[in-house]
Amino acid sequence: MLRAIIEEVLLFVLPFCIFAGYLVIKRRNPFDVEHWSRHVFALAVVGFLLAIAVLIYGGFIAPRSKGVYEPPHMENGVLVPGRFK
Repeated sequence: MLRAIIEEVLLFVLPFCIFAGYLVIKRRNPFDVEHWSRHVFALAVVGFLLAIAVLIYGGFIAPRSKGVYEPPHMENGVLVPGRFK
């Protein structure tokens, strides 16, 4: 679960990192608020949309089990794990 949260946070932060790299390439100070003030909202929206798009994409390509789920149960005193039939 922690991995999924970290992935989404990194996807949200990615546009900010790319913009900071752009500022460095243009030889501007990435720590100067003047360069960020006009772009923060757009970067946040792009990061949010990127994170949501990856969640939706992952939902479409996730492996799906076909069949009926049989929950864990006891057979002859032995616990049989849940499975798809």
